[in-house]
Amino acid sequence: MIISIKNEDGEAVYDVSKIKDDQKRAGANVSISKIGTLNVLTEALNYASQGHQSNLETVLRESPEAIVEQEEEEVVAVDTDSEES
Repeated sequence: MIISIKNEDGEAVYDVSKIKDDQKRAGANVSISKIGTLNVLTEALNYASQGHQSNLETVLRESPEAIVEQEEEEVVAVDTDSEES
């Protein structure tokens, strides 16, 4: 199995089937499987989250009674860079 790894150093391509140590090869294959599963779950969660957010936005748009008028608040600047002695 050919794997491409992209990181800050660039891209490296590996052939996992060429790993001579059986344990290392099996470990690499397990990691590849886990990463694939996690990527699918991440994509599914993002899709579900976007769907729920869209549904919520639709409900809120159709419910003008839920709108809250915001008052302008006075912003007070606080100096956090000063050192205490």
